[in-house]
Amino acid sequence: MKKCVLIYNPNSGKGQMLNHLDEFKDILYENGYEITFLKTEYEKHAIELIKSLADNVDLVISAGGDGTFNEVVTGNFERKKRLLLAHIPIGTTNDVGVMFGYGKDPVKNLKLLMEGEKHNIDICLINNHPFVYVAGFGVFLDIPYATPRELKKKIGYLAYLIYGAKEVFKKIPMYDLTYRVNGEEFKGKYSLMLITNANRVAGFNNFYKDVKLDDNQFEVLICNLQHKIHFLRAIYMLKTDRVTQAPGVYYYRTDKLEIEFAQKIENNWCIDGEMFDKKSSKYTITIDKDLKIMMPSKNTDKLFTKKWYNFMK
Repeated sequence: MKKCVLIYNPNSGKGQMLNHLDEFKDILYENGYEITFLKTEYEKHAIELIKSLADNVDLVISAGGDGTFNEVVTGNFERKKRLLLAHIPIGTTNDVGVMFGYGKDPVKNLKLLMEGEKHNIDICLINNHPFVYVAGFGVFLDIPYATPRELKKKIGYLAYLIYGAKEVFKKIPMYDLTYRVNGEEFKGKYSLMLITNANRVAGFNNFYKDVKLDDNQFEVLICNLQHKIHFLRAIYMLKTDRVTQAPGVYYYRTDKLEIEFAQKIENNWCIDGEMFDKKSSKYTITIDKDLKIMMPSKNTDKLFTKKWYNFMK
């Protein structure tokens, strides 16, 4: 039989995964997999777990939130031989899971996965550290990691809204920086930068149109907005698919971005909903294409320019 390892976060989704271990075992067995369950016990434990796996593992499934998947991807990048990955969303926002075509039922999601496809996808690197779908700094971007975990566990997505309401009354920080993209250099003071490789961010579907996960490009949104009312207008335009046209918002598609701050920023970057505390005054964002993902077939025609891998049919 093929070997599968499932790395799960027991705290994601109010401990939902603990109720489905037996069902997962049966479904995987029916699809020719011998399963090993590994439970994360502390932050970044998933990185250690996947790094310790043997090279003959056929599939590693992450079961948890976007942050858990980030850890599994990060650990995979630190291996000499990278393994085939998959992700079952069990978290609060589940941007990656929804983008991949999953619903809310973990058991149904696993069945979708077993009928799915394998693809090469672009993974962004910030100073050689991978992130799956989003990285950024500035106004509102500390909300995902600063919102108390216990509150998220109790009330889910509403916890972000409550914490975000408090941020509305704070002064918008401005960052003095220089950035280089697509052969041009820009310098000024900016309040937010968002780097994404996804069509869903922070619960917003179709964040950008025509996003592909294998086109060797990522999207960059940078703002010099200084007033909350202007941000609210930009958010409204986001809902109408016109955020890139908002005044004070600059948009790029690229395969490389360089950022240099006049001084080290005080606040941390947020990557995949978690804190990235490797502070520096210089950051380079690039792409690595050598990662294989297994996912449902539902959205692949929208997400890929071509089917690099499709071993399931």
